Amino acid sequence: METKRTLGRTGIGVSALDLGVTFFDTADTYGAGHSERVLGRALGKRRAEVVVATKWGNVFDEETRTLTGADDSPEYARRALTASLKRLDTDHIDLYQLHLSDADPRRAAELRDACEEFVREGLVRAYAWSTDDPARAAVFARGEHCAAVQHMANVLQDAPEMFALCEELELASSPTLGFARAGGPPIRSPLAMGLLTGRRRTGEALEAGDIRSRPPQWLQGFADGSGADPRWVARVDALKDVLTGDGRTLGQGALAWLWARSPRAVPIPGFRSVAQAEQNAGALAKGPLTAGQVREIDRILGR
Repeated sequence: METKRTLGRTGIGVSALDLGVTFFDTADTYGAGHSERVLGRALGKRRAEVVVATKWGNVFDEETRTLTGADDSPEYARRALTASLKRLDTDHIDLYQLHLSDADPRRAAELRDACEEFVREGLVRAYAWSTDDPARAAVFARGEHCAAVQHMANVLQDAPEMFALCEELELASSPTLGFARAGGPPIRSPLAMGLLTGRRRTGEALEAGDIRSRPPQWLQGFADGSGADPRWVARVDALKDVLTGDGRTLGQGALAWLWARSPRAVPIPGFRSVAQAEQNAGALAKGPLTAGQVREIDRILGR
């Protein structure tokens, strides 16, 4: 699961842990360090029970909580790692991820080598790149301890090339990771930024500062200033009966589609409350969709 920027109580993280969640994904820039601090406090003495993933590459001011730029230098990677370890109150990070999706591949090769050094020093168990570009992901995959690629995928937005790359290169199969071969690529936006929870409807106002109110180019499904795109809402409505079959909620069905899409997939749905953590974790007991349900979804979406 992904800890969100507004996560404010350690009890939420503890509840997720008690529900069987053992993979927590965050980033140094979420809340300008706040998310890492909260996660560190939440895990406390139970740190050894989980896999902690965080990211680096964006530069921010922790006091003003403002993003000030990006830095793809190996020197900054070390400074960022040192700061994340301190905020997370841990001596190592299980999965350290480059957060600059469009970084230059040549520079990324230097960062890959820096990450290998972090592994040798015992500061990092494995590393990855958060990117939707298979060619960039392949650059990191050449490293001995590259264990994954974090990419976007959900029932509305398949990522066949990236899934194929993960299968071909067996990303996330490194025995250094606690979840080893039981895991796979961390999947970003598994609930399509809330569209697949059924709580975002056409014309619904979004809170000030919500990234979906003025969506960047990579964020599809939302119209600038007017909330959810009606075409995307219609697609969600068309899938509802299939996704909510077998007693699942809409969101649980969306997670189940990802597990059916690839047994290596590790969805990282965000949560802001204990109730959301409980619902996300509840999907685990129901498992993946059936092959027949997946075929029906493909038929509805015309894939």
